[in-house]
Amino acid sequence: MSTAYHVPVLFDASLDGLAIQPGGTYVDCTFGGGGHTRGILDRLGPEGRLFGFDCDPDAADNVPDDPRFHLIPENFRFASNFLRIQGVQKVDGILADLGVSSHQFDAEDRGFSTRGQGDLDMRMDPRLPEGADALLQRMPSAELTLLFRQFGELQQPHKAARAIENALKDKDPASMSTTWLQEVLAPLAPFNKRNQYLAQAFQALRIAVNDELGALSDLLKASLTLLDTNGRLVVISYHSLEDRMVKRFMRAGNLEGEIQKDFHGRALVPFDKITGKAIVADTEEMDRNPRSRSARLRVASRNNREA
Repeated sequence: MSTAYHVPVLFDASLDGLAIQPGGTYVDCTFGGGGHTRGILDRLGPEGRLFGFDCDPDAADNVPDDPRFHLIPENFRFASNFLRIQGVQKVDGILADLGVSSHQFDAEDRGFSTRGQGDLDMRMDPRLPEGADALLQRMPSAELTLLFRQFGELQQPHKAARAIENALKDKDPASMSTTWLQEVLAPLAPFNKRNQYLAQAFQALRIAVNDELGALSDLLKASLTLLDTNGRLVVISYHSLEDRMVKRFMRAGNLEGEIQKDFHGRALVPFDKITGKAIVADTEEMDRNPRSRSARLRVASRNNREA
């Protein structure tokens, strides 16, 4: 198993959050390089089981030689269906380390990073129907403006959308690349914030291409039925859009964050929050693994009160 593929963020805190029972059944929704998976297996007993999800075919190279582990090469949004196929109705813990792996960022040809030159693809799952290049070619300027505003939180997103629209008029679609996109957008970046601006733009496209917020929404809703009583939901997010969804869901059991009440006015909250404020990396981990700087870890426990 590759240790260079991806350095797991908030490793000990996330495993502690799962409160692993030796004979329990767990799900690592973002298998990647298997870092968190290896930690979970170390804490499981002989009867424990662990299922990993990852739609990136590169992740298959990191599967541990351990009969307790089973990799399902699909998006975690389909966890309920594929676990049911495996005969699993309930699990004791779900871990999701969201975002892009270090391996995906470093693979220039995948198009995730502003470093180097690669195809403007950004698909985590190559089976998806279109990459970022096709999305940019078909999306009207108004929709692209909304995309950059919502998913990238860009200032003046209409300018980015218009710049891309104008650049595409004279561009051969076959030669679109990450370098091309950077050249189009860089003149719009605020002074001394070029890298941040480009990273936000790339993030917005990546989220749209992979429907990342939709996948997270599906997983959160599925956790209501997948988690057994006292089962743990552990989520590491890397930007405010994800973290806001997770925070609201753990608070109320729905994506709106609105607490439902029964006839007597008692709150029907299906989760007990284990973490108050989100757990963040300490200075040592940030220095060792820069990706951890934006990480936010939240943990909740499934109770038997229905929302």
